Amino acid sequence: MKKSALPDPFEQARLEKGVGHMDDQNDPVTMVLGLKDVRKCAHKWQTFQSGAKPGRIVVPSEVAIRETRQIPFEVDPPEHKGFRDLLDPWFKRPLEPEYQDKLATIIHAVVEEALNADEVEVVEEFSLRLQSRALTLLLNIPYEEAQTWISWGTHVFRSEGESLDGDKAAILYDYIDAQIDKAAENPGDDLYSVLLNSEVNGKKLSKEEVKGVMILTFAGGRDTVINAVTNSVAYFAEHPESLQRIHDEPEIVNTAVEELIRYFAPLTHMGRVATEDTAVCEHAVKADTRISLCWASANRDEKTFPNPNEVVLDRKVNPHVSFGFGTHNCLGATHARQIMHTLVKTLAEKVKSIEIVDHQDNVEVLGEFNRKVGFHALNVKFTAK
Repeated sequence: MKKSALPDPFEQARLEKGVGHMDDQNDPVTMVLGLKDVRKCAHKWQTFQSGAKPGRIVVPSEVAIRETRQIPFEVDPPEHKGFRDLLDPWFKRPLEPEYQDKLATIIHAVVEEALNADEVEVVEEFSLRLQSRALTLLLNIPYEEAQTWISWGTHVFRSEGESLDGDKAAILYDYIDAQIDKAAENPGDDLYSVLLNSEVNGKKLSKEEVKGVMILTFAGGRDTVINAVTNSVAYFAEHPESLQRIHDEPEIVNTAVEELIRYFAPLTHMGRVATEDTAVCEHAVKADTRISLCWASANRDEKTFPNPNEVVLDRKVNPHVSFGFGTHNCLGATHARQIMHTLVKTLAEKVKSIEIVDHQDNVEVLGEFNRKVGFHALNVKFTAK
């Protein structure tokens, strides 16, 4: 099997039962596996809520390491709309040509660094750098600040081999508190300052609400972008013909990006908490228990995607759910798509070949399922055109 391949561990359970089961810190989760069912449950926010106890809808649960509610991720309608109306214009800025030019400069620099190195460890030295530097643009803060985030390493909430680490999480929370205080004293045109001076539903945002937005912005786009970028590099290493095809047919860049995001599904799943006794795929779900919307399984649903376990760069119909679905679709999707679009285009223009030297898989253990989500380490050699 190719190193870039991500098998579908959910296929049998999806076909036979429609659900899977896992225990998460003694708070069991019913995993919803089919695309149609995932979308239906995501749509029914009254029955499957996001606004539960802070941290509980994340799998693994973060209840033990945070009390701050991530906004708008852990807020349900009607309050949710006020926050989205405020945040959407800011997070749609990657559609502006000036933003895209600045992002291209950042990504070109990361690719050039890789081309000039003898060998690159993609997770830490390529993907983390790219993600962190691009985030300075999203937050509208100095580029140099990326070095601080890079110094944290890839896992802000975890130590190697552990599911959660409150001490590591505190580094991020303390950092955000300090940045909010700084912006309160000396407002600028960065996201912290904009939020501190904004109102939602007729009320000024509190520091705790600003912190909730910022924690989501840092945490939500970190591992996901790193996984998407690293997996794509591995894929192009083993499929140089795909990189050449994108170079020769630049008009397929958008469909290629959507397909890579579908196939690699950078985030496996996201939880919800049932507000009443209900059922999913004829399986009983009790009030105040959790389900998860398994994006990675839904993206391989054979009822929707022909050849679901293959990367089809020009896939015509691609209703993947890698960025979620419904009310709580991903706030950072525009930024993530623009990163991937620019990266894929840049690799096709500048890179002749990528050779994998060695690798260490990152496998998630999810109850009855083991899913390769990406890599802990991926050492490669880039060769320029």
